[in-house]
Amino acid sequence: MTDVIVVGGGPTGLMLASELRLHGVHTLVLDRETAPTRVVRALGLHVRSIEVMDQRGLLGRFLAHGRQHPVGGFAGISKPPPGRLDTAHPYILGIPQPVTDRLLAERATELGAEIRRGCELVGLHQDDQGVTAELADGARLRARYLVGCDGGRSTVRKLLGVAFPGEPTTVETLLGEMAVTEDPDTVTAVTAEVRKTQLRFGVGPVGDGVYRVVVPAAGVAEDRTVPPTLDEFRQQLRVFAGTDFGVHSPRWLSRFGDAIRQAERYRVGRVLLAGDAAHVHPPVGGQGLNLGVQDAFNLGWKLAAEVDGWAPDGLLDSYHTERHPVAADVLDTTRAMMHLLSTEPGPRSVRRLLSNLMDFEDVNRYLIEKVTAIGVRYDVGEGHDLLGRRLRDVRLKRGRLYELTHSGRGLLLDRTGLLSVAGWADRIDHVVDGSEELDVPAVLLRPDGHVAWVGDDQADLLSQLPRWFGAAVG
Repeated sequence: MTDVIVVGGGPTGLMLASELRLHGVHTLVLDRETAPTRVVRALGLHVRSIEVMDQRGLLGRFLAHGRQHPVGGFAGISKPPPGRLDTAHPYILGIPQPVTDRLLAERATELGAEIRRGCELVGLHQDDQGVTAELADGARLRARYLVGCDGGRSTVRKLLGVAFPGEPTTVETLLGEMAVTEDPDTVTAVTAEVRKTQLRFGVGPVGDGVYRVVVPAAGVAEDRTVPPTLDEFRQQLRVFAGTDFGVHSPRWLSRFGDAIRQAERYRVGRVLLAGDAAHVHPPVGGQGLNLGVQDAFNLGWKLAAEVDGWAPDGLLDSYHTERHPVAADVLDTTRAMMHLLSTEPGPRSVRRLLSNLMDFEDVNRYLIEKVTAIGVRYDVGEGHDLLGRRLRDVRLKRGRLYELTHSGRGLLLDRTGLLSVAGWADRIDHVVDGSEELDVPAVLLRPDGHVAWVGDDQADLLSQLPRWFGAAVG
């Protein structure tokens, strides 16, 4: 029997597979497509996702394929980045989603995950011992747990019967990559002029004479699974720009809407949901891929603990408790962004007001922390301001903090040298070191880098260790 079946081989599923394999969990990834997608839905990683890659020793691979851009702006309102942003990575990493998918697939495979493509899930049944997955070819697979990372039209979610309330698509946008015959300077000038009033419009080069084209659709398609045609792009380009730029030879064409929905539950017994299977929203702000990767980062160590048998009561359920509110907040933020992109007089007035407010650094920082997810704080109890927050990478006397987190284990960073995690050494690394950037005697970090305890009292530490790391051994 497989430990965990992950349905969906996109960034969420691949990140989850990697996290599970760090803990030796036998993991099988199933994807219905026979080959990785060429569609570039997402264009990069926000700060928290960059930190996640750094925490697992992957950032060098991503930096080699991406371009760093300044952090700043909200819903297309351009502002300088705020000072004193709480991260060692104050940038956006531009990297096309197919490259992210490839790098994460390579990582998962290196760690021993099995990825099977061309495998479509059509049924599932669960009992007290595990989950049976039925495939379209008639095969049946058995696992202790199954996680649906299979996108906004998730088969897993539908088979579970989990409600997906929210708001349907009312506005549709065409997206694709294609060649143009128009002079590049003309394309740039016309696009800049159109974007003065229509922020859902864009035509920009992606290399090799190919352009990424984003243009409002004429309406909402009856069947949104059917890709648009090149003629639809030409027609809508002429509507908004007065020219179709001579577009031809498309690499791929797609459409997206502004639907906002969230699964009522992220767990039903031995089956869980993550990424777009648990929440969908407009792509404005570049939140989707990042939110899914961060779902996987929260879930991976908890599910591994459950499989390994040391998870304390409620640990796996804390995945829903912690991540559902985070996604709900992202949905609210993207809803607000979509309104701010409207050409109607009311939203444009609000946009001007918000632009003025963003000149105040505290407002600017608050919004940037929302988009980049570095402002996320889980409810781990009352106490020190660091509790529940992820800890940014800090320089220690002997290197960097994130260099100590590559294994995916817990970490007690102890500058006193007087504390102990005896009994949990198989789950927690104890490092005696300090940092001028971290003015606390000791911190206990969960495997996802969020602070579970701060202090210097051994008895107090012992009271918190079982909550996150189960019973002591020996």
